[in-house]
Amino acid sequence: MTRKMLSARVEWIAFLLAALLCNGAWASGPAAVVTHLSGTLSVVRADGSTRILSVRSEVLEGDILSTARETYSRVKFNDGAEVVLRPETRFKVDSYRYEAAKPEEDNFIVSLLKGGMRSVTGLLGARNKERVSVQTSTATIGIRGTHFGLLMCNDDCGNIKTATGQTPSNGLHVDVASGAVSVTNGAGSQVLSAGQFGYVASGNVAPVIAPRSEAVQVTMKESISKNTGSGQAVNTKGDATCSF
Repeated sequence: MTRKMLSARVEWIAFLLAALLCNGAWASGPAAVVTHLSGTLSVVRADGSTRILSVRSEVLEGDILSTARETYSRVKFNDGAEVVLRPETRFKVDSYRYEAAKPEEDNFIVSLLKGGMRSVTGLLGARNKERVSVQTSTATIGIRGTHFGLLMCNDDCGNIKTATGQTPSNGLHVDVASGAVSVTNGAGSQVLSAGQFGYVASGNVAPVIAPRSEAVQVTMKESISKNTGSGQAVNTKGDATCSF
């Protein structure tokens, strides 16, 4: 093969690669899909672009989701795991890998940057619990096949009340509906079982079991919490709340 022919072939291969990348042929598939939405849900993609999402919109690895005021959103991942986001919440999909035939590649790492969420573990968490975690600014939550809620307070939880009607303290509040979670930071670790509540004041203070008088259970609108189908936009005015 002459140098001219070789150069032409290299240029042709480069052209094909560029075309594939531009058309997204080699891009990783979606990690999840929006199934329920009550208001405005926006996303910042890994490439820095922003857009408004709707019911059935895809959620990608690297996405940062933000719910507006009075907005609730439910997101379902490929392995069946589900996350419901409260109003004024920021949530990031740090890393997500799931293939039914390749459990060795499982990975599910997300971050609650602000606000509150509830989560139910999917198939990935059932077979590879150690590969699932939720990061926050004060602690990391590991799961053991579970349903739990998280609420981050930073002088912005005035409309939420504890069991005794008080405003929650700043920090991370955890409630476990089923299964168990481990809450860990540099100061220590605490395992919470079904029916227990946890609290982490800061990243420098060890997690503790919270008494019921100071407990915070993350609740969602009933229309968002119920799994009523493949997806829908909902109106939450006057809707009852529940713990999903």
